[in-house]
Amino acid sequence: MSTTRLFTLLCFFFLFSTLLAVSESKLLEPQAAESFNVSLIQKFGASCSYTVIISTSCSSSRYTRDQISVAFGDAYGNQIYAPRLDDPSIKTFEQCSSDTFEINGPCTYQICYVYLYRSGPDGWIPESVKIYSHGSRAVTFPYNTNVPESIWYGFNYCNSASGSNVLPIGLRRLCLILLGFILAGSTLLL
Repeated sequence: MSTTRLFTLLCFFFLFSTLLAVSESKLLEPQAAESFNVSLIQKFGASCSYTVIISTSCSSSRYTRDQISVAFGDAYGNQIYAPRLDDPSIKTFEQCSSDTFEINGPCTYQICYVYLYRSGPDGWIPESVKIYSHGSRAVTFPYNTNVPESIWYGFNYCNSASGSNVLPIGLRRLCLILLGFILAGSTLLL
C-alpha cells in the first residue's frame, strides 16, 4: 500500500515538474504583444529617469537602418515609450555592441514588461534589454532572436497585465518544497 502511495506521489511530482518547466520556458521567450497600444501610454504624472541598455546580438547584421522603439512598464499601468532610438550617424545598434539610453517618463513600480518595435529592411537582432529604474532592481529581458517587423515584440512578466495562467516563480518554489516534504514524509512511513 505505501509503495503504491509513493509511486503515485512520484508520478505527481514528475508531472508537476514537467508542467512547470514547459510553462517557465514559455515565459523566457519573447512574444508578439496581443493588445499593446502606445497611444494609451500616460503622458502625465511625476517624471522619473530610466537607464535602458540594449545589446545587439553578434548574429545581427553589422549595422542596421531599422527604426527601433521601446516601451516598458509595470503591472499597474505605468508605461514609458521611447520612439526612434536608432541613429545611424552615431552607429547605434551595431553588431556585438551595447547602446545606453536615458529615458524619462512616469514613475513606475518594478518594471515587468518590455516591448521592442522594429521597422526596416535589415532584420536587427537584439541580444538583451536591461532597464535600471529608480528604487527598483534592474531587470534584464533576454531576446537573442529577430524582432518581427512592424509589431510590438517582447516580454510581459506582469501577472495582472499578462493574464498568464502560469504560477508566479515564488509560488512554484513553495509548491515544490511542499511536494518534497510530502515525498520525504512518505519515504519515512515505509
